[in-house]
Amino acid sequence: MNLRFGYNTNGFAHHRLNDALVVIAGCGYDGVALSVDVQHCDPFNVTATELRQLKGMLKALQLSVVIETGARYLLSKWFKHEPTLISRQPEGRALRLQFLKRAINLAADLDAEAVSFWSGPRAKDVTEEEAWKWLIAGCNEITTYAERKGVVLAFEPEPGMMVDTLTAFDRLKTHVPSPAFGLTLDIGHIFCTEPERFEALVRQNAPLLRNIHIEDIKGRVHEHRMFGEGDIDFPPVLRALHAAGYRGMINVELSRDSYRAPDVARRSLQLLRQWAAKAQASVTH
Repeated sequence: MNLRFGYNTNGFAHHRLNDALVVIAGCGYDGVALSVDVQHCDPFNVTATELRQLKGMLKALQLSVVIETGARYLLSKWFKHEPTLISRQPEGRALRLQFLKRAINLAADLDAEAVSFWSGPRAKDVTEEEAWKWLIAGCNEITTYAERKGVVLAFEPEPGMMVDTLTAFDRLKTHVPSPAFGLTLDIGHIFCTEPERFEALVRQNAPLLRNIHIEDIKGRVHEHRMFGEGDIDFPPVLRALHAAGYRGMINVELSRDSYRAPDVARRSLQLLRQWAAKAQASVTH
């Protein structure tokens, strides 16, 4: 079983979506992490005809797809990533839920492997008790919706957000027990936040893994970097995923490198394929 690699369209911010897909496929990727955003399949404006055309293009390019919901200013022109599932205003939480349900609809239409999302940061005027109550309620609501649509969810712990560690995710998962509610594991994020070795974390969480993000990190500072520009040793990471039998996509996430997207996408896959070959050979032997 070969590891499967994708590239996140948030790393093609200056490309039209169709052009980004052609480049991603042309580099040799197995799939795409589609960050639905103002310029890439905006879920509030995309038409049925456009969706059919996108599905046909993905099929023609032989690209699998995961839906990503990390758009920065799609819901608010003033505040990045707002509103969230834990925002103070009920109408803000409702807007986030509407967005996530639209993302689930897109996933169903495109036969996506998962929809990835996160908690958002907790504002100072929101207590921890309130935030957890709203987050659990929101996650259960969209999980029920996803189950009806036959869509898998993948929750992502992220530094700076309320659910930032795997321990916090475990707490959330106890309140959202559905098999449709899984985990997005970001390699850079856990390098920043987790004290345990990656191999142990993969073994512990393998049954819940639905989506992987991958990038380099330097000095445990949450800033996504091109491979080789940070401190992560990637062959053991890929070896652990291969040994665990992970079958989902491993998606490169380098939004800050959009200005050099084709070159970075090409070089990223070359490195990942080299490391994956070594990792898989070491597992086999």
